[in-house]
Amino acid sequence: MRVYLLVANVITRRLREKYKEKTTTRVQTRNPADKPRPLIIIVEEAHEFLAPGIAHETPFGKIAREMRNYFVSLLVVDQRPSAIDEEVLSQIGTKVVAQLSDDRDIGAALVGISSAAGLRQVLASLDCKQQALILGHAVPMPIVIRTRTYDENFYQAVRERAMSGSFTEAQKEIGDLFY
Repeated sequence: MRVYLLVANVITRRLREKYKEKTTTRVQTRNPADKPRPLIIIVEEAHEFLAPGIAHETPFGKIAREMRNYFVSLLVVDQRPSAIDEEVLSQIGTKVVAQLSDDRDIGAALVGISSAAGLRQVLASLDCKQQALILGHAVPMPIVIRTRTYDENFYQAVRERAMSGSFTEAQKEIGDLFY
């Protein structure tokens, strides 16, 4: 685990430095072509990197607090949000939260949300593995979504969609979606 933490920290520190440098260059030259491509860093088992005692020491805590200005976002994934530093949780603009039953985890997932009292009941009543609550900057109001089941019907629909359009259309859709 220590090696994993070391490697993740080294890579993330270098990315953070490069994106700060690119953004500073863009501001100095005022050239839109210098705009860095937006980057999302995904942190699985986030409590390993963002626990209250260590969040200020890792680059992930700094990214959560300040890197939106540099086109870098942090995607935090964890089953126990109560084990993550509260300041980091409050900096997360959009949250996708599945069912939580522990009161501490529910409270942690709703840190920084103004309508937290009403959403506590919603989080506790979500259908396990089928529903999630999306809230924050990306949506105008909290929304419960039902996740799609990855079964044979899903794969059949994907195959039919792939066969119905041209390769060029698919490339354009992918480009529109990701760039």
